[in-house]
Amino acid sequence: MVAPILEMKNVSKHFGVTAALSDVSFEMFPGEIHALVGENGAGKSTLIKAMTGIHQPSSGEIWVDGSARILRTTQEAQVIGITAIYQEPMVFPDLDVAENIFINHHSRSQFILWNDMYEEAEAVIAKLGVSLDVRRPASTLTLAEQQTVEIARAISLDVRVLIMDEPSASLSDNEVQRLFSIARSLSSQGVAVLYISHRLEEIFALADRVTVMRDGTHISTKVIDDVTNESLVTEMVGRDMEGRFARKPSTATGEDMLTVQGLSKNGVFSDISFSVEKGEIVCFSGLVGARRTDVALALFGIDPANSGKVSIDGVVAKISSPKDAQELGIAYVSEDRRKFGIAMDESITSNITLPMMNKYSNSVGLIDFDAESRDAIEFRMRLNIKAADLVSPVGALSGGNQQKVMLAKWLNTAPRLLIVDEPTRGIDIGAKAEVHQILHELAAEGVAIMIISSDLPEVLSLADRIIVMREGRIAGEFIGDIATEGNVMHLAVGAGVQMEFA
Repeated sequence: MVAPILEMKNVSKHFGVTAALSDVSFEMFPGEIHALVGENGAGKSTLIKAMTGIHQPSSGEIWVDGSARILRTTQEAQVIGITAIYQEPMVFPDLDVAENIFINHHSRSQFILWNDMYEEAEAVIAKLGVSLDVRRPASTLTLAEQQTVEIARAISLDVRVLIMDEPSASLSDNEVQRLFSIARSLSSQGVAVLYISHRLEEIFALADRVTVMRDGTHISTKVIDDVTNESLVTEMVGRDMEGRFARKPSTATGEDMLTVQGLSKNGVFSDISFSVEKGEIVCFSGLVGARRTDVALALFGIDPANSGKVSIDGVVAKISSPKDAQELGIAYVSEDRRKFGIAMDESITSNITLPMMNKYSNSVGLIDFDAESRDAIEFRMRLNIKAADLVSPVGALSGGNQQKVMLAKWLNTAPRLLIVDEPTRGIDIGAKAEVHQILHELAAEGVAIMIISSDLPEVLSLADRIIVMREGRIAGEFIGDIATEGNVMHLAVGAGVQMEFA
């Protein structure tokens, strides 16, 4: 019988009085793809950090190749072949792609052979089946491209256990399939791949075995053929989720809140025309690189368009900055929580009230902290933000609760048009259901909602209308309840539409 490469034996981890892991046992074998699932806060991240030397267990042991090991740093873990790719890309913006790929190769000579490095970087990138200039500055990379660099960096090391934490969160369907090919290729070479994802369809497509965690404990480990979507969800959340993602009747009023005509930005997108009614949910679908986010950035004034017309309630509006957009009642919830979303080191209250500081300050600039606290408490209750208190830094929260804080921040501005980019990227199924419910409730209150999502099941369940973009242009449009994944994908890849009806 093949011996495991990595074993976690009765591992517990406490932070003060909080038990992040409780008596968890877990093992990985050479050549297997092992999925790890559970809600945010289930203990997955802590388990990964114990495997990679970031956290040392409070009790229990980590065994590698049949011997107990103490891993004090990520470097020690990498030396024995354990490497992790985390949910949020971690690249150095001042370095180029090749330098980022080889940043952890400390054993190399102090003299860098630049041509050799670039050639090796190109070879690593080629294994991923993507096109990326290895001399390109990392500061110019999209989220999907940053993820590609993260994967390339891990592959460049002599990995024996590769941990992928939400690696597909920012990838298109085609890129996900390439990622799967890479994972399968590595496993065929004897690498043990630990794959963490909230997208259960990925788990069933890729994994050999699946482990479920909940509340810091090990719930089950099973061969993938022995589980179903429903059984996994029930074990993950501890309750029945049936009907939580069913389509809801449209609350669109028939009155346009936003009208966009011929919006264009040189070299980015062209001739974008659409409308969003009050109470309507319009979802933008398409592959990564379709330029959906660029349209959102233009509408919010972060990166304005060069030409075209935007009207709010039938009145032509000039949007040159986020301040202009906010004064018109537009709010933008970014896909990039760190760059455009929330201040990780600031408190929950500070993040929620940040866009509306004039509301909480008097004529001489003194802040009414009681008013701030009252509004933060209200949004905490309304959005079910799970936190010990409101003065904790947002960076200490789970991904789902960070997403809710970011929503609360912009809901505090009382928006009339809410643009939400990848609303459930990297959050668990329970938090996803809650975010969907919040969006439906806002639409029912008359808010016009524009959603950008790469999650096709999410698009199909949320949208009153689906607008498909491809290469900076609108490829077509569907009424939500007659669209299928096949129809949407045909337009997204430029293959036309073979009409299928749900």
